[in-house]
Amino acid sequence: MNIKNHMAEHLKALRKARALSLDATAILTGVSKAMLGQIERQESSPTIATLWKIASGLNTSFSAFMTSPHGEITKEQTFPDDPNMLIKSVFTFNPDTHFEMFEITLNGYHQQMSAPHSVGVIEHVIVLTGELSLLSGGEWQTLTAGQSSRFFADQPHGYHALSETVVFQNIVSYPLNR
Repeated sequence: MNIKNHMAEHLKALRKARALSLDATAILTGVSKAMLGQIERQESSPTIATLWKIASGLNTSFSAFMTSPHGEITKEQTFPDDPNMLIKSVFTFNPDTHFEMFEITLNGYHQQMSAPHSVGVIEHVIVLTGELSLLSGGEWQTLTAGQSSRFFADQPHGYHALSETVVFQNIVSYPLNR
């Protein structure tokens, strides 16, 4: 499965199912109408930050853009704009559990900032290898292998590899009223 194609088709399907125009989708997501159109026409790939804005604005999970309707996880794990961040979907979003889980690898001392997610979204981070600086609540904290942190992700947050490579698990919990 081609991730760029799948993201475009999933975005189109969400808009169609909700009878949303590109203008209405732009208002909900904070992503420009032009950019949304380019993503749908596969003229542009969304950045990780843009994809999170789309998922939050449309009240859907991030993993839905990386998984087929049959639950098949896309083979590609990097985003074209961000070769220093690999994302592997471990568990896709499940409406019964209200969470999804990723394994994230940051290479080359990479820093990834994230815009706020929907209100009530909580992230749980568990460092597997390396050293990670995690921004939450306006403060950076350092985590090493075996350490974890939980924070409200409905505020700006970020991840910074303090070692050449850091691998961590990220569990994203969505509120029950989704």
